[in-house]
Amino acid sequence: MSTTVLLLTMAACGLVTFLIRLSFIAFGHHLPDDPRISAVLRYVPPAILGALIAPEIFMVGGSLSSTPDNPRLWAALVALLVARLTRNVLATIAAGMVALWAIQVCLG
Repeated sequence: MSTTVLLLTMAACGLVTFLIRLSFIAFGHHLPDDPRISAVLRYVPPAILGALIAPEIFMVGGSLSSTPDNPRLWAALVALLVARLTRNVLATIAAGMVALWAIQVCLG
C-alpha cells in the first residue's frame, strides 16, 4: 500500500469520525425529548467498549480462541471480578494487566 493511499484513508476515517460527532452537536436539538431515547443512548458506550475489547480477548494469532488455554480470557475474568468488587477503573486495568503478565510468565 502506498503512503498516499494510507494518508488518504486516515484522513477519510478522521473526517467521517468528525462528521459523526458533529452531527450530534449540530443537530442534536432536533431529536425528540423522549426519555426512551435517553435510556437507549446510555447503552451505546458499553456496547462500543465491548466491541473494541472482545476481539482482543477472543482472537489469538488471528483466530478465535475461547479455550481455557487463552491467557487473555483469564485476565479478562480477573479484571471483571475486580471491576465488580471495586468499581474502580484504575484497579480494574491494573489487575487485568498484572493477571495477563502473570499468566503469560507461568505459561512460558
